[in-house]
Amino acid sequence: MKHNVGSADKIIRIILGVFLVSLTMWGPQTLWGLVGIIPIATGLMTSCPVYSILNISTDRMIVKTEKLKL
Repeated sequence: MKHNVGSADKIIRIILGVFLVSLTMWGPQTLWGLVGIIPIATGLMTSCPVYSILNISTDRMIVKTEKLKL
């Protein structure tokens, strides 16, 4: 699995995911808050399938190594 999520992106995804999951306990209390599992999972795995399809990477290490290959 290719890592394409950088550290700042990872932190934002996890915080957003925890917020969305918390909506199942507080706020509107609907199961739509479980959508927050997706950003938590992609943040912890540091790989986003949508980024892979669009060939996007926010990981600085991958960007640096790709520049060296050119």
